[in-house]
Amino acid sequence: MRADAPAVVGESPVEPGDFVARPGRLPVLAQDDVGSFAGVLLDARTPERFRGETEPVDPVAGHVPGARNLPTSALVREDGTVRPAAELRAAVGAVGADDGPVAAYCGSGVTAAHTALVLASLGIEVALQPESWSGWVADPARPVATGD
Repeated sequence: MRADAPAVVGESPVEPGDFVARPGRLPVLAQDDVGSFAGVLLDARTPERFRGETEPVDPVAGHVPGARNLPTSALVREDGTVRPAAELRAAVGAVGADDGPVAAYCGSGVTAAHTALVLASLGIEVALQPESWSGWVADPARPVATGD
């Protein structure tokens, strides 16, 4: 519900859906497989964090070498609702994530899960890299890239 949407008092008729949650079905990319992933690795963090200009959470700034930045903000409007499919397809296509294997990470896995959900709505299967940037930089031997 949007903050500016009118409140509904009382019961509101809702059509039942057919969604069935099936935990454990989201593909996952293990931390040790990130460096050899043969697809498009998406970083869902802000461009500033991706480029390594700022890092408010982790001890190291930057991104996984070879990753492409598709920030969560590119997938939603200012009011927080998901953009229309045509706009999403353009954003996904701009980073080359519309064809082939795709995996997503962020700072800790939360916005990457959102990215996976939004891309799934377009028919694009995305593996979640749940340890994300925090897990990547926990090992100082892993390489870090900065800039675009």
